[in-house]
Amino acid sequence: MRKFMANAKVILWEFVELGFVTILAIMLIYLILGQGSGVFVTSVVDNVTKFASGVPTQSLIGLALVLAFIYLMMNRLNRTR
Repeated sequence: MRKFMANAKVILWEFVELGFVTILAIMLIYLILGQGSGVFVTSVVDNVTKFASGVPTQSLIGLALVLAFIYLMMNRLNRTR
């Protein structure tokens, strides 16, 4: 059962990474082509900007601090091994 859960976790993370890369690629297409990039691309960009503008600044700063702390701890743990 643990092996199945580990495999499922790996597969789900691959889907998450694929989705994140897809959104980044769409944003890059929009930055290169601008408004003429198509309806789908502009709608994705609109949704991303609405989501980003809806998050308060304090939350973004807190998230950045937590992620930086986790990154530093992971580096420290990897150095000791």
